[in-house]
Amino acid sequence: MAETNFVDYVKIFCRSGKGGRGSTHFRREKYIPKGGPDGGNGGDGGDIILRGNRNYWTLLHLKFQRHIFAGHGESGSRRNSTGKNGESRIIEVPCGTVAYDAHTGEYLCDITDDGQEVILLKGGRGGLGNTSFKTSTNQAPRYSQPGEPYQERWVVLELKLLADVGLVGFPNAGKSTLLSVVSAAKPKIGNYPFTTLEPNLGIVSYREGKSFVMADIPGIIEGASEGKGLGLRFLRHIERNSLLLFMVPADADNIHKEYNILLRELTQYNPELLDKRRVLAITKSDMLDDELMHEIAADLPQIPHLFISSITGYGIPALKDMLWRELNSEETVRVVASKESLIHRPLDIQSLEFDPEDEIAEDIDDDYDEEENYYEEDF
Repeated sequence: MAETNFVDYVKIFCRSGKGGRGSTHFRREKYIPKGGPDGGNGGDGGDIILRGNRNYWTLLHLKFQRHIFAGHGESGSRRNSTGKNGESRIIEVPCGTVAYDAHTGEYLCDITDDGQEVILLKGGRGGLGNTSFKTSTNQAPRYSQPGEPYQERWVVLELKLLADVGLVGFPNAGKSTLLSVVSAAKPKIGNYPFTTLEPNLGIVSYREGKSFVMADIPGIIEGASEGKGLGLRFLRHIERNSLLLFMVPADADNIHKEYNILLRELTQYNPELLDKRRVLAITKSDMLDDELMHEIAADLPQIPHLFISSITGYGIPALKDMLWRELNSEETVRVVASKESLIHRPLDIQSLEFDPEDEIAEDIDDDYDEEENYYEEDF
């Protein structure tokens, strides 16, 4: 596959920060005999945080940043001085990013909103200094706590595009052409299969300043759920669409059969996709007259449908009306509200292809200087 700027999954190694050690120290000042303990607490280690950013639409910025380390907390010191907290690392990701454990495929978290923050790995707490252990019966504690250790793990970040309407159809069904007509998106258009090799998003303007987001998903073929064609590469993006717009060209041999094949591929990938509202658009209808349209309509699936032509504009206003009406129906709102069921499935790690260098985890250098995080003992 040609090199592309659209990256919808990456594998990164994350490590939070260690907590700093507490200090064991006693006051030693002139004219202050038996000054008592004054060892400060260690600083907390930094966290690894995922934050949603609507200005990103791909994970390209993380493709070559495989190792992300947070800062370690500094040790406490004399005069009850608390060590500095380690710097947290914030990983900016597009809305719709899901995090999984790279070894087990376990679901970790989901970023769906702009500005949403989730702590992926918690930094270690700083240890208590000997001042914290001072009591009336133990006025000179000669011990303190070490800081808690860091956490680390390989993480897979997978992007599932968030869109209101997802375009589903075989290659060359006219999906990219429709997106270019109803929005300002400029997808690649050609008269051959698999013209689109990456998803495209467009904002569709509607009446009275309203709008909705439409996603052009690369063409599905029969057997896609088994790895044929582009396989499972882009089926994940359909999970987050509120409404599915099936597109079948008017010159297809059997429109009903093609619709059933598309529906079967989606069902085999994730049966819960059947809960989504569906609309059928018969594209390239400029080739049909009224009589043929009536004849074809009699054999269509029992879902909302209409005939359109992206070239002539026939049926496009009616399509926008239908999509807006379906998006605001009670059934669509109910499915979207219960979409959590779609994102908690374990990830099939074997279905993803990673660079062999991603597997190297043991040789990562720890930039943490053990000499600087010591017990400060000054009795």
